[in-house]
Amino acid sequence: MFHPRRTLRTLLLPLAAGLALTALPATSAHAASTLTNGGFEADGAGAATPGGWSEYGDTGASFTESGGHGGSYRLSHWASTAYKVETYQYLSGLTNGNYKLTAWVRSSGGQKSAYMALKNCGGAEQRTDLPVSASGWIRIVVPVNVTNNQCTISVNSDANAGNWINVDDLTFTSGTSGTSIKGADISSLPKSEAKGGLYRNSSGTSGDALAILKSSGMNYARLKVWVNPADGYNNKAHVLALAKRVKAQGMKLLVDFHYSDFWADPGRQDKPAAWAGHSYGQLRTDVYNHTYDVLNALKAQGTTADMVQVGNEINGGMLWNEGSTSNWSQLAGLLNSGYDAVKAVNSNTTVALHLAKGGDLAGTRWWFDSARSNGVKFDAIGLSYYGYWHGTLADFQTTLDDAASRYGKPVFVAETAYPFRLDSEDSHENIIDTSAELVSGYPASVAGQTRWMNDVASIVEAVPNGRGLGIFYWEATWTAVNGNGWDPTDPSSGNAWENQALFGYDDRALSSMSWFRHR
Repeated sequence: MFHPRRTLRTLLLPLAAGLALTALPATSAHAASTLTNGGFEADGAGAATPGGWSEYGDTGASFTESGGHGGSYRLSHWASTAYKVETYQYLSGLTNGNYKLTAWVRSSGGQKSAYMALKNCGGAEQRTDLPVSASGWIRIVVPVNVTNNQCTISVNSDANAGNWINVDDLTFTSGTSGTSIKGADISSLPKSEAKGGLYRNSSGTSGDALAILKSSGMNYARLKVWVNPADGYNNKAHVLALAKRVKAQGMKLLVDFHYSDFWADPGRQDKPAAWAGHSYGQLRTDVYNHTYDVLNALKAQGTTADMVQVGNEINGGMLWNEGSTSNWSQLAGLLNSGYDAVKAVNSNTTVALHLAKGGDLAGTRWWFDSARSNGVKFDAIGLSYYGYWHGTLADFQTTLDDAASRYGKPVFVAETAYPFRLDSEDSHENIIDTSAELVSGYPASVAGQTRWMNDVASIVEAVPNGRGLGIFYWEATWTAVNGNGWDPTDPSSGNAWENQALFGYDDRALSSMSWFRHR
């Protein structure tokens, strides 16, 4: 793990740790219409105050040093004692309009706060926290609407002894950023409700889970559909009923086709029982007919799907063995049958392909290069990204950015989650239940869950050219309810995921739902 080191300037902290930061008058800061020394190359290593920048607070904790992102040097915040410092630059003479600050950052984590901010720009201060990344650089963006011809760019740390951040290659340009999808998978909800599951708002009042999620900012629901599941849930009938509720809340709808009677994922892609023994040609017809049937029924009841996944986590293909990645021409035919069915129902529905390879650059390239060379049709790329399985946040950003650029398609996180506690509410062992399984810097707490979601959202927001669509949380409403376990063939099966829901063990909405309001 990377640890910055200071020598002489550690002894020169001029202000007591913990001094509160306040906005300084604009006249005390650098004034210009463009950002100065955004790469921190002007002064070399050891600059007490980087050229073009000003400091406030424990100024000895703000300095330049070797090891930049794009050049030779970077801005760092660090001290051997607790500190609070701001490094800032005032810009004046700006033409009013939308701007965005882009920066490359790293952080040890552990701070009370560490963030980039745009303030005194004529409206509310805009902040983006620095994701915890001890090695790889991560790009973040902070958008703002300037209405008073000026703006202050601010790098802030309120840190404990030894905490550090690195910041480099800042640009302040016209433009904006944001994500359109603040979604969650709620496939478990109908069965949970049927088995007695309750959902409460943060005050403890019971209510409709969808309404609670909507009031917290959720705007898109993801529903999986199985062909003929043993428990009768997550089938066409239940998807139709839940879709009505989704659309009644004003949300958009993603339909996730598993093409199975059971979970389809990288470890298994079992054909539905009704399709067993079918030839490859018949399987192509099966995919088309099933996809068309579900989507056309949704359209007929006034709940047309806005997005569709043709397959779920299809790292190794689908409908094994005929549709495995060992036979790409056949897999391509199955995927294109699904695509054609979606477009036959509604040409405006987005068709996504979904892999569980959030931090796997080589694996994602191999898969989509193969898909492209075999003529597979798709409109968007969805990736599952769970930080305890799929690489670092920096790996995730590299993969996401590359997919958007290499294939010229919008990208989104089809699944991510994080625990708000480690213990289990039912008798079933949780998937993530020890601190050793967690991502460093993100505790199993409501605060850790919130921070994880906001930091993942920041990475999606920063995808170049506006190609980062957003995130679906998995699985917001899957709380511990007897009879609503993971196995549709076993009513006594438990839930290994309730500690990663967005409702607590008291059934109340967690404050981590605030991530839905991320830009």
